[in-house]
Amino acid sequence: MKQDMIVILDMGSTENTVLARNIRDLGVYSEIHPHDITADGLKKLDNVKGIILNGGENRIVDGAAVEVLDEIYNCGYPVIAIDHPTAKCAVKLEELPSRDVLSEFIFEQCKAEPNWNMKNFVADQVELIRQQVGDRKVLLALSGGVDSSVVAALLLEAIGQQLVCVHVNHGLMRKNESENVVEVFKNQLHANLIYVDATERFLGKLEGVAEPEEKRKIIGGEFIRVFEEEARKLDGIDFLGQGTIYPDIIESGTKTAKMVKSHHNVGGLPEDLQFELVEPLAQLFKDEVRACGVELGLPAEMVYRQPFPGPGLGVRCLGAITRDRLEAVRESDAILREEFAKAGLDKKVWQYFTVVPDFKSVGMKNHARCFEYMVIIRAINTIDAMTASIERVDWEILDKITQRILDEVDNVNRVCYDMSPKPPATIEFE
Repeated sequence: MKQDMIVILDMGSTENTVLARNIRDLGVYSEIHPHDITADGLKKLDNVKGIILNGGENRIVDGAAVEVLDEIYNCGYPVIAIDHPTAKCAVKLEELPSRDVLSEFIFEQCKAEPNWNMKNFVADQVELIRQQVGDRKVLLALSGGVDSSVVAALLLEAIGQQLVCVHVNHGLMRKNESENVVEVFKNQLHANLIYVDATERFLGKLEGVAEPEEKRKIIGGEFIRVFEEEARKLDGIDFLGQGTIYPDIIESGTKTAKMVKSHHNVGGLPEDLQFELVEPLAQLFKDEVRACGVELGLPAEMVYRQPFPGPGLGVRCLGAITRDRLEAVRESDAILREEFAKAGLDKKVWQYFTVVPDFKSVGMKNHARCFEYMVIIRAINTIDAMTASIERVDWEILDKITQRILDEVDNVNRVCYDMSPKPPATIEFE
């Protein structure tokens, strides 16, 4: 069943995602598109019922206000404008509409049906995947995280054994992560899984590289090269499946908003990519991805697993990666996860992890002066990863975690707790 859609045209608002989520909460699908989309581009989208021009503080680009093409007003769709007084439409609002105003526009003016739900989404994506892939094969980067796991389930539903999963251990995984991926996906779910240990290859490429964006792009580019090598060993691989989700795309930059950071599956892809991409989750927020996983019948421990970035511990070992700091991140993260699970915080806190900066501080160990690294603990709660608040962990729990890290992790003499919300901070440090 094709789902009706309300299209949001990005006219410089910082609240496009808020508006999109408000529309989806009413049971109607919504997508955000650039302000300069053509009438033909709109008509190629399925089941468009109405358009919202969403202006805001980023409306001025290169000294001029962004405008939609005049032809958009003649496409036959109802149009309203927010914070955009020059718009050629009858309804102009100064701020995001209330639920009642939004509902009246969507259901009374646009005549949209509230048919946005995960059952319909899965059915649509299965059909779209089959149309795109046909009888060919898809190579999927399977990290074992929520996004790639849900993509795997969708692809298995759509094309079955035409899917080949590849898990790359880049040496930047959490403790026992790769072993668990192999156990679950190969031994329990019987997926067609290829395991590649590329630890030395990745760490060699990253040696001496301190700039976060360069690290991300090296990791992303090297991932693609590994997949290309594995694909050459197989017959008929034409597609690359990816767990790209909507926040990845937004944070990698739009025509009216600057990049927050590039994601390895968005900004880090090489120009000579040999595959056509299959990205069925590209318009979903994180909580919607989890809901999709539930609809597909994935086990709860997989669906509600906390997020883990594509570059892995590479963006938590801050600056140029060294093996001693990488091991400190891995071991301290394992302690944090173990203690959060004991305290029941693993079911309460959306994401929690440790980072190790690339500088040392003075301390005392065994009655002698030492100069070692610090571990920073971060624990946040969020719905869609676009904003985040800090988890206020009980002092006794923090004290136990701190003592274990200081006692059990080499080269560490200090533990700190990050109190910064998003914004102004991002969830990850790099």
